[in-house]
Amino acid sequence: MRAAVFDEYGPPAVLRIAELPDPVPGPGEVLVRVRAAGVQPFDVAVRRGTMPWVQAKFPQQSGQEYAGVVEAVGEGVDSLAPGDEVLGSTMLNGVAELLTVPAANVVAKPGSLDFPTAAGLVAASQTASGALLELGVTSGDVLLVHAGAGSVGTIAIQLARLAGATVIGTASAGNHDYLRQLGAVGVPYGSELIEAVTGSGLKPTVALDAAGGEAIAQSIALGIAPERIGTIVDDKAAAEHGASVVRAGRSPERLAGVIALAAAGTVVMPVRAYPFEEVVAAHAAVESRHGRGKVVLTFAGQRR
Repeated sequence: MRAAVFDEYGPPAVLRIAELPDPVPGPGEVLVRVRAAGVQPFDVAVRRGTMPWVQAKFPQQSGQEYAGVVEAVGEGVDSLAPGDEVLGSTMLNGVAELLTVPAANVVAKPGSLDFPTAAGLVAASQTASGALLELGVTSGDVLLVHAGAGSVGTIAIQLARLAGATVIGTASAGNHDYLRQLGAVGVPYGSELIEAVTGSGLKPTVALDAAGGEAIAQSIALGIAPERIGTIVDDKAAAEHGASVVRAGRSPERLAGVIALAAAGTVVMPVRAYPFEEVVAAHAAVESRHGRGKVVLTFAGQRR
């Protein structure tokens, strides 16, 4: 099989496509032929060597989220069969033509979702749903989402609106219409944020930081209690200001819940698809921290 690997830490250009032995499913595992794989900031951090608890073993594979078709099942697996369309989380092997994963972690892909969209929903769905759960976002809250146009922000806005909350999202001016389509009030990030939020007439009660930088300090300046501020990107600022680091973890159950909403058209996730062979460009797009929705890689032979 072919897979994206890197032989040293560095910029996107360290990535290359290598031929590796086909994996074989062990007991309780399934072999999946990947049709689409997501690219996320975690992948960028691992490739750059800035994820301290992940030690690369060169040549190191990449990727945490996939959608594809079951190719074979290991001993003891009776819940899945070859030909089943699935999606889910994995660890450092998602950007490859084949991968093995525990059958217990697999979620069925509805026929109404194409493979790129399904792959693009995996990490953002689990992160956003878990963060809102930890922060206790409910009807009556006014949620401030920093980096609202990104993949996690996109899902968090929609889930919070479904829970009855009012949502403010930060983004560049070009993405404010997009935020309005998701159901959020769009405001600029940076030095204009506090004035824009104050001028909106809304008083935030809870904040989710997917941007880092000054986001936590600005949330506190807007009157949000530190215990109701959660970050997925800035551990240092959280410790400094008494906010929480959201580490909800993976949950096939939460993922399946969001996937059901997406299949019904209730939750949307725009994707920017790159061919697998353009993995360097896809990583560069994620590392730029611009754009909306999710970056995914697609594999030849993709089908619905």
